[in-house]
Amino acid sequence: MTEWPLDLPEDLAGSEDRLIDEDACVPTDLCYEWAVDRPDSATEQIDRALIGLAMDRCRLANAPASYVAFRRLLVEHPVLTRDKAGEIALEPVFTPLDGLLERIYLPAPVGWARGGRFTSCRRCRTLLAPMRDDGWWCENARCRYRGDALAGPAYDEAEGGGVLLLTRPLRLFVTAPGVAELRLERALSRLGLAPELWPNYDAYDLRVTLPDGRVWAVDVKDWANPALLGRNATPLPIDPPYDQAFLVVPYHRTALRHDYVAVVRRFLTTDVRTRTTVLSQRQFMAKVRAALADAQPRPFSGNRPEDGHA
Repeated sequence: MTEWPLDLPEDLAGSEDRLIDEDACVPTDLCYEWAVDRPDSATEQIDRALIGLAMDRCRLANAPASYVAFRRLLVEHPVLTRDKAGEIALEPVFTPLDGLLERIYLPAPVGWARGGRFTSCRRCRTLLAPMRDDGWWCENARCRYRGDALAGPAYDEAEGGGVLLLTRPLRLFVTAPGVAELRLERALSRLGLAPELWPNYDAYDLRVTLPDGRVWAVDVKDWANPALLGRNATPLPIDPPYDQAFLVVPYHRTALRHDYVAVVRRFLTTDVRTRTTVLSQRQFMAKVRAALADAQPRPFSGNRPEDGHA
């Protein structure tokens, strides 16, 4: 659609934005973000209720590792067979989450099968939707930015007792941004850091301790619309404590829209703006590298005294 039924600032509704994807005929990320922007939206309630339940159970069991394992599962395995889901549920780390996987992994949509088989995306691992021209469509914006959908592992409809797909709200608000979160974690780890994922039951996404002892708190935000992201951003919780807070935008969002970070900043509330630094992922990684370079021992440029002499 090129005309919106609401009187909105241009930054909130561009002429190229769509509520329904014209290829897959499903709601776009922007459509769901608009739903979240409305108070008490059904999409937001589902997401918060399910994730909140997982948090509560893990807190009660004093099992932060279980919560991290749960979040990793949703990001790395949005598709499971029924048999595999049963095996995972029996792993000790998932004991606090007994019965929850059955509520969030549901039978894959029959209409997404072609020739009796479901096909997953090689990039993000969720299921691909068949298109009218015999191609495939991935719901993950990062995958679409990188080009045509790449077919990954395929599943027979009845494989392993049936193919299960994570519910749409969790795929949108946990799996999709989680791909960017784990990508940033890997990038930081390659620099020799040990980022902590979802500390204190998802107070924020990553807690990064630098060699000089400073702690940075990072929230990765993968939204289609930067203005809606800015309007919905809130200050990061102060527990666990940190020295500086960052809101980081993944590569693919800033590649698609070069003013993305500037728009986010413009729509932040004063409270968030004064407490949070908004950066692209490229800018954030450059800041990390600079901090690591400053922490390296400086080469000695003077005359070193001989052993035994002051």
